[in-house]
Amino acid sequence: MPRSALGARKPIAALVAEEADPRGPTLAKNLSAFSLVCIGVGATVGAGIFVLTGTAAANYAGPGLMLSFVLGAVASGLVALCYAELAAMIPVAGSTYSYTYVTLGALPAWIIGWDLVLEFAMAAATIAVGWSGYAQSLLADAGLRLPAWLAAGPGESGIVNGPAALVVLALTALLMRDNREAARTNAVLVALKVAIILAFLGLGVGHLRPDLWQPLVPPNEGPFGAFGWSGIFRGAGVVFFAYVGFETISTAAGESRNPQRDAPVGLIGSLLVTAALYVAVAAVLTGLVPYRDLDVADPIARAMAVTGLTGFSAAIKAGALIGLTTAALTALYGQARICYAMARDHMLPDLFARIGERSRTPFVAQGVIGLATAMVAALVPIGILGELVSIGTLFAFILVCASVLILRRTEPERARPFRVPGGAIVPVLGILACLALMASLPGDTWLRLLAWLGLGLAIWFGYSRRRVGAHSGFERTGPFAGPGQRPG
Repeated sequence: MPRSALGARKPIAALVAEEADPRGPTLAKNLSAFSLVCIGVGATVGAGIFVLTGTAAANYAGPGLMLSFVLGAVASGLVALCYAELAAMIPVAGSTYSYTYVTLGALPAWIIGWDLVLEFAMAAATIAVGWSGYAQSLLADAGLRLPAWLAAGPGESGIVNGPAALVVLALTALLMRDNREAARTNAVLVALKVAIILAFLGLGVGHLRPDLWQPLVPPNEGPFGAFGWSGIFRGAGVVFFAYVGFETISTAAGESRNPQRDAPVGLIGSLLVTAALYVAVAAVLTGLVPYRDLDVADPIARAMAVTGLTGFSAAIKAGALIGLTTAALTALYGQARICYAMARDHMLPDLFARIGERSRTPFVAQGVIGLATAMVAALVPIGILGELVSIGTLFAFILVCASVLILRRTEPERARPFRVPGGAIVPVLGILACLALMASLPGDTWLRLLAWLGLGLAIWFGYSRRRVGAHSGFERTGPFAGPGQRPG
């Protein structure tokens, strides 16, 4: 393969035309702005609010978890504005992967696409493990308990987390059928989930103990990230996972009826709703239970037990199950679209780009992803999963902000139905915010990310590079272009 193919940039016009080609089956375009907001809220209000809030408060931020969520919301808001500009301008499946392909070229696109595979898979697996915790708590209330070996994965007193694997497989079957059916199911579940969260906030306010918020920022207790202000930033890096769901909206832009309008509404609207819910839940949670007692799989259910409102505990657990279900559903949905886009560009086997004639979904990619994610959810502890999602997402977000800056320079004349305000200020601030949160994560998380990217590079040079070179007729420009090349 010619070296120049490494830097083959895919023209935006070619990318958009490919998605709309009537000569073959394409993804169905039947999602509304409301559907996208529901996808965003469904994806975002899940494990972050029902599971990781307790872990982050108990181990890193204490009552200052409220500040961690605010920091995460600010960073996410900067990035969401950049996503909105790109999603409206390039309304196709693939999200950050597609944006990187048109700005930096094939090799950087492969790297970020491989990173997104990690992000969405680990997100779905993390959520499924949290779902399992709440499901087993609900079963225990009814006097039913799973055998220890089937209740948790290795390292967590068990052998395999059966419920986590089961919910992933069930949602995969739904997503393989029809995106409209999945969207309707998601919208109903999102409405129920938000209603239950609001009920928790309303009931919890009457039992708050403001003394539990003192001190808001607990004294530092040792290594970087163990409380203190370093713990606030470490907590922000961990709970940043809670905000990654809005990215799923950009993967759905190619399936919306009017992406130029619907994508920005979905991105910004869902982020505003979820940020408000997260900060409020963190405040009530740490005002009901001493933060050191929140390192449990079902922290909100634990908080309700403290209030004495045991009758509502079952409803909270049911709400958590609903919330985690929608979050897992949308994570699996997003990952399939990433794999579809990469296969469309010959970076993955063509089989992943197959669209069902009746379902109009990438059913092969969805099925393979579901099986792989179910295995991860069954065998990997939740702590490792959550931090991997955060660092992978932050890496992707940096490239999104950079893509806005690059495309404004390389294609200034292209129509932008939505434009990030403030010129280059917002994208630059988004990059800096994400770098700061990445720096707060521990070294072993970085090593796991580097190991995953190393595996991805091995696949690129051993398989994908040759296929991309054989099919690429795009522009040989960008930082990975070969010498003496001109646009093809």
